[in-house]
Amino acid sequence: MGEPAPPGIEPLPGVNHAQGAEEDVPFWSLVLLLAATFGAGMAMIVPMSYSLAVRLDQLAPGRTELLGFMLGVGSAATLVLAPLTGILSDRLRSRWGRRRPFAMVGLILGAVSVPVMALAPDLAVLTVGWILSTVGWGTAAASIGNWQADRLPPHQRGKVSGLAGVTMQIAPVIGILLVGLFRDEIVVVFAIPAAIGAVLVVLFLVLVPDPDSRALVLGARLTVGKLLRSYGFNPRTAPDFAWNWLGRFVFFSGLTLTTSFTVFFVAQRLGLAVPDVAGVLAIVSASSIVTAMVGSLGGGWLSDRVGRRKPFIFAGAVLFAAGCVFSAFAYDLPTLIVGTLVSSLGIATFSAVAQALLLDVLPDRDREAGRYMAIALFAQKIPGVIAPVLGAAILAVGAGPENFTALYLAAAALAFLGGLIISLSVRGVR
Repeated sequence: MGEPAPPGIEPLPGVNHAQGAEEDVPFWSLVLLLAATFGAGMAMIVPMSYSLAVRLDQLAPGRTELLGFMLGVGSAATLVLAPLTGILSDRLRSRWGRRRPFAMVGLILGAVSVPVMALAPDLAVLTVGWILSTVGWGTAAASIGNWQADRLPPHQRGKVSGLAGVTMQIAPVIGILLVGLFRDEIVVVFAIPAAIGAVLVVLFLVLVPDPDSRALVLGARLTVGKLLRSYGFNPRTAPDFAWNWLGRFVFFSGLTLTTSFTVFFVAQRLGLAVPDVAGVLAIVSASSIVTAMVGSLGGGWLSDRVGRRKPFIFAGAVLFAAGCVFSAFAYDLPTLIVGTLVSSLGIATFSAVAQALLLDVLPDRDREAGRYMAIALFAQKIPGVIAPVLGAAILAVGAGPENFTALYLAAAALAFLGGLIISLSVRGVR
């Protein structure tokens, strides 16, 4: 299943591509992989969830809608560049392997973004800094994901996806707790997540092997036309991949509606100043760590154990939708915590198992894993462009304060629909 790769490209010797491969990735490699995922997640999500909103509030107080614009621009940049780095890494011949050099370039860009955002004199420079940050850390995280597509055998995918899901849930919680201690030091607020991310990603790159790719045979030259065509694929040749893509796209559209405006939502519902939200976010997020672990580890492990993915994906979508309904009508901290707990259980379950299913249905993993992983990333990045703008429009519905009730109800409907699409339409995986 899948489109044919360019002629003359042969699988790289020593890379575990085969769909039925049984060779496990060693324990310590998995530990370092999860640590790098944690670091990249913290560096990528904490600015989006907290730091960027605080800096925006300093430069343009009360302009909530501008956050949606900046997040959308950053996602648009990654939307263009993510497939390019995936396609090029598939074809990269180097002694350091195919994925490692791109992860390092992404890390450098992410580090450069810190002073740009922290010291930005105006919104234009702040937006440029955010583009550098999201492209840089997104490239590093995507390269780590491509390594998983190269190396993980089927019987490790659910477990590793579940563990990665836990780390991605915990990373922003710990990050927000740390930056909340220095909320008045904006440079430190941006620097802490990036520093932790850089250390953990470098450890993975240095200690975990990425096979020498100089033996990779590339018979077909990559032209501009071929590169542009590589941004898409024919759904008829890979229907399960296509349906999984669509379901993820719809689900993450709903999720991004809520994550884009969390700081302002909590500030409005609890009557707080924007900088004071860090403590509440830490409490709310920390309370969800257990449910995130149950969803990610339980969903990933059970889906491997019983050989079924779709029931867990649908259950995750239903749970996240239910949590959004709770949050839509939350005006106190206990109700916000309930909504967050249910939502986090749903997000963790859906994300872990949907990632495992993606690896199960990935077309042409021998030669174009990076390309198709990048295309799969579109399902999360396109919502990152559209949802903040759509969310700003939904918030403007009705008179009075921003309409967060409508925003969360819309998110619930989209998440439920996304889970339904995958559950009913993917045929090759149970």
